[in-house]
Amino acid sequence: MSMTRHSLKRSLLAVGAATTLVILTACSSSDGTGEASTSAEPSATEPAAMESEAPASDLPKTLVFAPLALSIPAMQGLSDGVSGYGGSQGWEVIVQDPKLDPATQVQQVTEVLESGRAGALWIIAIAPASMTDVLHAAQEKGVPVLINGVPADYGFDGPQAGITFDTIDYEAGGAALGEQTGMCINEKLGGEATIIYGASPAGTAGKEESDAAFLEALEATAPGVEVVQTWDITDRAASQTDVGSILQAHPEVDVVAAANDEGALGAIGAFKAAGKDLPCVTDFGGNDEVLGLVEAGTMYATVALQFEEDMIQSFDTLAEMQMDPTAVGPELTVPLKVTNAAS
Repeated sequence: MSMTRHSLKRSLLAVGAATTLVILTACSSSDGTGEASTSAEPSATEPAAMESEAPASDLPKTLVFAPLALSIPAMQGLSDGVSGYGGSQGWEVIVQDPKLDPATQVQQVTEVLESGRAGALWIIAIAPASMTDVLHAAQEKGVPVLINGVPADYGFDGPQAGITFDTIDYEAGGAALGEQTGMCINEKLGGEATIIYGASPAGTAGKEESDAAFLEALEATAPGVEVVQTWDITDRAASQTDVGSILQAHPEVDVVAAANDEGALGAIGAFKAAGKDLPCVTDFGGNDEVLGLVEAGTMYATVALQFEEDMIQSFDTLAEMQMDPTAVGPELTVPLKVTNAAS
């Protein structure tokens, strides 16, 4: 999972690698306007979440979900999850597809907002600054909104009436990665190791916070260990090549920590190709393949964003906000989970 898991680019990489997302399925059909509209009756086996009370306003129980693009598999999966869970709570869910174009996203959300069909908006903004006017319009109409990032991303100076901001705590993710790496070093290598670190590329949102927290937690957990080199992760194949080159210069390396699954998996491939043992591998990711490697003992730990839990808390928050769209929205954080060999 990419730690290149606050801005949209970051969210895209993060969610895109989140193959641990549990898909809650629902039937959907096109309404001929470029939107997918879904609805379902509440299931007797589903939790009643926010459905016990009718909205205090006259807003319809219709959620408009505006992701980055449905061509991204995890965005399609998340859309299915939102539709399935929303339908189980008695809501209609309209899924839009801006195809990674900020202008299209603004146009689509604006049109459905002005039509009066929207009872709540959930937006994963492609370009946060482009959505500021949309957020103001939603506030004026009393339609609650949940959107990624923090208030400053949209020109606000703090929490806002009718808007919930959902963020990723990159510092917490980096700290968990550093701590798990240090724990492996202490447990398997007696507190002494030579480490390489696969980092998010320069300019990636959250990179500075994640990297700094990783190094601080690593030093606190396994004092004196050395990170001899870093590489920028692009994909698995490139990471395998990069780590293979690093091993030629630093054959003593015995620990790899990576900002995402592709970096960790590429590193494992490089060590295998070089015929070298790799006692400690950790990452900030948690896709199914990585979870399997942790279970098998090939990897020590993975730190994963819990997007299914975030999907449920996000929907439930919007449903509650509809009761009073003038109330200041809470700020949410995507939950984190650490899975290690001891789990």
